Amino acid sequence: MSSALSVLAALKKQLSRAALAVVGVGAALTILFFLITWTSREAGKKKELRSAFEAGNYEEVMEKSLAALEKAPMDGFFLAVNGFASYQIALSQIDGQSTLMYIDRAIWSLRRALLKNPSRAGQIYYVLGKAYYAKSADYAALAVKYLEAAKDEGVGARDIDEYLGLSYAALKEYRKSIASYSLLLDAGDEVHAPLLTRIAESYIGLEDWENARAYLMRCLETAKDTDLSRTTTLMLGKVLRSAGDLAASEAAFLEVLENGENAEAAYELGELYLSRGETTRARAAYRRSRRADPTFAPALARLNTM
Repeated sequence: MSSALSVLAALKKQLSRAALAVVGVGAALTILFFLITWTSREAGKKKELRSAFEAGNYEEVMEKSLAALEKAPMDGFFLAVNGFASYQIALSQIDGQSTLMYIDRAIWSLRRALLKNPSRAGQIYYVLGKAYYAKSADYAALAVKYLEAAKDEGVGARDIDEYLGLSYAALKEYRKSIASYSLLLDAGDEVHAPLLTRIAESYIGLEDWENARAYLMRCLETAKDTDLSRTTTLMLGKVLRSAGDLAASEAAFLEVLENGENAEAAYELGELYLSRGETTRARAAYRRSRRADPTFAPALARLNTM
């Protein structure tokens, strides 16, 4: 199982970043609806902040809300809008440290906003749950807590089930992860290849190789991204090997290598040959892996013991 899961961390990181970028607009629209209903009876500065948020001027919103909080540190509106703006800014960062800084600011503000606005908790739960997921996998339990609370409050944002699927998978609660992803499939929307790959990941976690293979094949039928197709084919090769179909597994690894040198695919091919007792072919595959990436540690470790 460990070899079949080794590719998941890198793929999940890639897919999660893509998910954060894609759903940013939807999150902003959901938050904007919240702010419009909140400020319908307000005047002055709060309406200005709502207008700035609507225009996508999140830096301005954050700065002005921080200034307002200096005078009214527990004002529920200013806390909420500061948290919302901080989360939106985090989505646009290109380095992890900056992203984490804004995510922490969002969490700090939104946790305090909850103390003042229990009647408007749904959207705060929603953004807070996504912020905890973005913080790190170590906070997946809190992401689930707040996202489920948002659903209970009737928040109908379309990406909640996607984030719940990701969060449950991080907790290794794979059946719940699949159940959340399946709600997206049942919604009748266009099915995107990364979603099918995430479902396959959870089936891999359950060691359900048949269903994992089925979803990976379905992903390959719909994937338009070359990198995703290559990564999915590599994952498929591992699943097929775990299922005992070594010939099909070998073909998958070779297909990856036909489209360019790949250290991991060559290494996995070596592992397959080694499992069949073909040490000469295994050694050649490990050397190929090393040529593709001289720093690829698993291949180096194998060569040092052969």
